[in-house]
Amino acid sequence: MSRDEILQAAALIFQEKGYHAASMQDIADAVALKKSSLYHHVNSKQDILYALLDESLEMILERLRGVSSLDISPTEKIRRATRAYFSFLAENPSLSSVLLLEYRSLEPDYKEKHIPLRDQVDQIWREIIEEGNTKGEFDAPEPGLISKALLGVLNWTITWYREDGPLSAEEIADRFADLFFAGLLSRNDLPPTETQEV
Repeated sequence: MSRDEILQAAALIFQEKGYHAASMQDIADAVALKKSSLYHHVNSKQDILYALLDESLEMILERLRGVSSLDISPTEKIRRATRAYFSFLAENPSLSSVLLLEYRSLEPDYKEKHIPLRDQVDQIWREIIEEGNTKGEFDAPEPGLISKALLGVLNWTITWYREDGPLSAEEIADRFADLFFAGLLSRNDLPPTETQEV
């Protein structure tokens, strides 16, 4: 029995029961170990939660860094980053559920170690939006607010996304990107409305 297998089982249990309702005995049963043997692999339930949260963010960061390093326009970066982020959520429902719903269950010492990694995710989105502002593609005077709004929309999908739904993960991500571009594109690039001078 490997630590990774234990973490995978724990993620499923946390998703199904919630962190506080889940027990170390539940996890031990899921991997066919005695509870005492489980402690040879992990120190505590908090240790498991922290490991799952960090694993999730590292996977997300790897995808986002791959996008942010590309020599493409900020507009295309936003689209690809949206796809990359949403594909992680869609492909890893248990990890995503733990990441987004159980973060507040971390005890202060663990949370203090975990926050910098969360900040790195937000920072990548902010930097792409700031780059778009600099290059004149976006009109987003508050990049931090925009990044939080975008992440909020993406994160909420864990409550309703279905793999067998009418749209694929990539199609949903593109719909979200298009929605945000309507608010990000420089007003000079938008057609005039009835209230604008022609």
